[in-house]
Amino acid sequence: MRPVAILISGRGSNMSALIEAASADGFPAEIALVISNRADAPGLANAQAKGIKTLVIESKPFGKDRAGFEQVLQAALDAHRIEVICLAGFMRLFTAEFVQRWYGRMLNIHPSLLPSFPGLDPHGQALRAGVKISGATVHFVIPETDAGPIIMQGAVPVANDDTADTLAARVLGVEHQIYPQALRLLATDGIKIDRDVTTNTAGVDANDCLIAPTVI
Repeated sequence: MRPVAILISGRGSNMSALIEAASADGFPAEIALVISNRADAPGLANAQAKGIKTLVIESKPFGKDRAGFEQVLQAALDAHRIEVICLAGFMRLFTAEFVQRWYGRMLNIHPSLLPSFPGLDPHGQALRAGVKISGATVHFVIPETDAGPIIMQGAVPVANDDTADTLAARVLGVEHQIYPQALRLLATDGIKIDRDVTTNTAGVDANDCLIAPTVI
């Protein structure tokens, strides 16, 4: 059972999906700690209601001193013997040194099919590009934003009348499905990284596909 810390800055909907998945019998990871860099993050109360230990490490007093913040964060992770970090809407950048320390053990989820549409406003980017399929990506964290080795992806169709908000809601549903499965793979040593590309022990159905739009 691998102890996991989830880092949040807001409501933490992916945090809730991870906690729910990890509560099932036989799940190979334990959500041992939820850390927020904001004391007013709504996700803290949600985690506490599910019996998860929470901790606030305010980032604002550190200003641009990212290393100082990470020193306090690392001490908390060490104290709870954390082996895996899952970022779930954590709105603070890390130094390259911190990321390297956790390479292969820190996950993030991004609401696009990376490497397409990294960074801010991925749903607006997707709509402006006119893509017919979008989705979400779970990846390992590296110093470059939304650029780490891809672990798992899930896709959804894009409707003609979609807005950034309606597309975001559809993608969020698939985020909640793939993030726990990616954590399960990592916790069972089912992922290997070779030259920034992952392979895994999970199977695929070569005949499965998503086509959009649907022509009848």
